[in-house]
Amino acid sequence: MTTTRRDFLKITALTTGALVIGFDLEGSTTFHPNAWIAIDSDGIVTLTVGKTEMGQGVRTSLPMILADELDADWSKVRIVQASPSNDFKRLGTGGSWSIGGGWMPLRTAGAAAREMLVTAAATKWGVDAASCVTRAGVVTSGKHRATYGELVAAAAKLPVPDKPKLKEASEFRIIGQRKKRLDAPQIVNGSAKYGIDIRVPNMRYASVARGNVKRWKPVENAFAISTGVAFVAKNSWAAMKGRDALDIEFEPAPPFDSGEHAKRLEAAARAGGVVTRKEGNGEQATRHIEAVYQYPFYVHAPIEPMNCVAHVHHDRAEIWAPTQAPNTVQDRVAKQLNLDPSRVTVHVTLVGGGFGRRLGADYALEAAELSKAIDAPVQVLWTREDDMQHGYFQGASAHYLRAGIDSDGRLAAWTHTKAGSPHNARGPEPSADELKSPETAQGLSWGVYDIPYAIPSIETGYVPISIPVKHGPWRAVFAPGSVFARESFIDEIAHELQKDPVAFRLELLKGEDVIHAGDGDSKLEIDRRRLRRVIELAAEKSKWGTPGRARGFACNVYDGSTHIAYVVELNGSRIERVVAAVDCGLAINPSGIEQQVEGGIIWALSQATKSSITFRDGVPQQRTIADYDVARMRDTPAIEVHLVAGDPNPFGMGEPPVPPLAPALANAIFAATGKRQRSLPLAL
Repeated sequence: MTTTRRDFLKITALTTGALVIGFDLEGSTTFHPNAWIAIDSDGIVTLTVGKTEMGQGVRTSLPMILADELDADWSKVRIVQASPSNDFKRLGTGGSWSIGGGWMPLRTAGAAAREMLVTAAATKWGVDAASCVTRAGVVTSGKHRATYGELVAAAAKLPVPDKPKLKEASEFRIIGQRKKRLDAPQIVNGSAKYGIDIRVPNMRYASVARGNVKRWKPVENAFAISTGVAFVAKNSWAAMKGRDALDIEFEPAPPFDSGEHAKRLEAAARAGGVVTRKEGNGEQATRHIEAVYQYPFYVHAPIEPMNCVAHVHHDRAEIWAPTQAPNTVQDRVAKQLNLDPSRVTVHVTLVGGGFGRRLGADYALEAAELSKAIDAPVQVLWTREDDMQHGYFQGASAHYLRAGIDSDGRLAAWTHTKAGSPHNARGPEPSADELKSPETAQGLSWGVYDIPYAIPSIETGYVPISIPVKHGPWRAVFAPGSVFARESFIDEIAHELQKDPVAFRLELLKGEDVIHAGDGDSKLEIDRRRLRRVIELAAEKSKWGTPGRARGFACNVYDGSTHIAYVVELNGSRIERVVAAVDCGLAINPSGIEQQVEGGIIWALSQATKSSITFRDGVPQQRTIADYDVARMRDTPAIEVHLVAGDPNPFGMGEPPVPPLAPALANAIFAATGKRQRSLPLAL
């Protein structure tokens, strides 16, 4: 059965958890009204974070939501990481939905605790609760005053309110403020624990030679597991050297060549596929412009390679993993070991880069399988080459675009067909019947069917092409290739019609302010007013239209929520400056948003200008950062981020900054050279 976009957001949303009252074992009362909050008698507020920290600052932004509704003293806020349990059944971090999914559950949790503390104070003083005011961990009413710590014992005895009153936006004191990351000191001084840092007593180290084993010569300390042969040693270096010395013959990889695949994708895109959106007709067009854009394979290449520590006992297991999907790890390890999930404890560590790769559980399953085989705790550590060769990839795609121009020189018709591959890395791809469904096809072609522009005739489509290469979620998932093609082709049309690219987009955003694209669960609401605002702001801040530097423009609405416009400015062959205008709704932590945009731009620069993955005989030809280059400090342009106040609710920022960068750069290169590049990586 296909997982729709909406289902995915449900899966990754925060659960409110069971509402419980807890007391510590020392006998001093701790106010623990729900799964997210604990306040001790010293007034220390411990907030549980249900999302994985991968550098996006989620362990600060989510506590800001809780602390504001609670009216906590921010200086007394501490954080702990949630692990899968009855209270935390949906801890997945993905889809840029940590903030959006946690917004109301966390506010409700904070408001419930605040209401209980106020009730405790009002009862103690014999006053009306309405007369009580909370601020920075203190309740006051007239001459009465009590800290939260002084009220926890009484508050812990009260029932938890079902529908606590939430604050008005004008009452926020923490939300919207610039806050330093709560865990920054530990990350900077090296005391923060990433998965690769985990050490447990009597732990062994393992390195795995992966592949379908045809023949191997058994040696001491080598163990056959489902993914290959593991060599176990007393340190990671010895494990890697032992692995390299193993005598193994592997079955050849399924035949696959990325160059031939690109040709197949182009032919499929030109032929057409499942129609995902059809509006109007193209009968008024008197001439046509067409192009094919190619998007290659990419790998995640996080700075911390895959790793996991597992200790399997006869009736339980303990896992330490830098994972984006702790519940998935718990469930799959439990199934592999034939245990009830409650018997598998998953400790979520900090993550040195996720980007969708750590939504998989393969590295945890390897560690659990090997720990059981050797009857000892073990750390399985992937090398950089392992990550490049045996992880999963961002799938390649081809995009056929055709524009119809009427006799008055206006864009009258738009056709965009994507040929790509459904994910297969974490389970079977959709069935043939499911792939015939427009709704399924929409979910596989973000940036195609949800084109925001007002064009009299629109037809979009998707063609699925199955491949033997493992591929799955990658930052911004299906959007980068589609938006690269769409926004570059819009630029082509603007120049063909001798129109300014920014003015042309604004012209195409006239008409209805709010439109809907797609059908069923994939149907998106697109607010053109918000898109117009970010376009106008980016143009203003970049001084678009002034002579001097070559500039390129692109914009996108990510999943109907976050709106972004970029101007890329070149100085010769150097990317000198990127100006970003961003509307992600309510800004929880403006500093965190700016960091996310900056990181997304640099990530996208790697994709746009540095490297791609190519396959020959089914094998990736790139093995390390030496032949799969990434953007470095020397490549980083000046980046300006300008925030637009939009929707009263917050939306995600992890994925949205990526898609518009490559087309903005491609359009800047055309402005500088007059040469149109329709495939990545781009040549500067």
